Amino acid sequence: MKNIFIDNKLVIASHNLGKIKEFKKILAPHNIEVLSAIDIDLPDVEETGTTFLENAILKAKESAEHCGFTVLADDSGLCVNALNGRPGVYSARYAPNRDFDKGMDKLINEISETKTTDWSAYFTCTLALVTPDGKEHIYEGKVDGTIITTKKGGGFGFDPIFVPNGYEKTFGEFTAEDKNAISHRGRALEKFVNDVFK
Repeated sequence: MKNIFIDNKLVIASHNLGKIKEFKKILAPHNIEVLSAIDIDLPDVEETGTTFLENAILKAKESAEHCGFTVLADDSGLCVNALNGRPGVYSARYAPNRDFDKGMDKLINEISETKTTDWSAYFTCTLALVTPDGKEHIYEGKVDGTIITTKKGGGFGFDPIFVPNGYEKTFGEFTAEDKNAISHRGRALEKFVNDVFK
């Protein structure tokens, strides 16, 4: 897929600084100028969809119409099996006032209250790429893991309480490079990179 960028620019439809940093790091080797919604004063798009796919397309389309560049938007979240997939598409809004420290406490309490022994969960990411002519391309990534009750490390969102399968540390304890290599967003972005740049 060639020549989809206007002026060699790609806009990330996000105001989330942690997420923007991840995107820019992963896309750095590909000789393209990566701009965020903050960089070019794009308004925040209200996520009114009920699925990750609906929200990603909504954000990408609306942002592309605003700025006239090719836009990449993602919707991602944490799905906890004992909570029937919640917080899911409402992950960002699950944390009180977007305070993820409180959000993690709330999640741990909610899982505990179910009296379950199943603390399995997964992070999922849907990327929507929309070009100025309105064409849509979708890329998805997922990583399975377990929720733990003690926060470890930094990162953002629910990273400090999520241990990916096959590892003994939380996403919050991973380096950015190591996390990007196996994360839901990293996996979706790898599909995007393979489709667009290879």
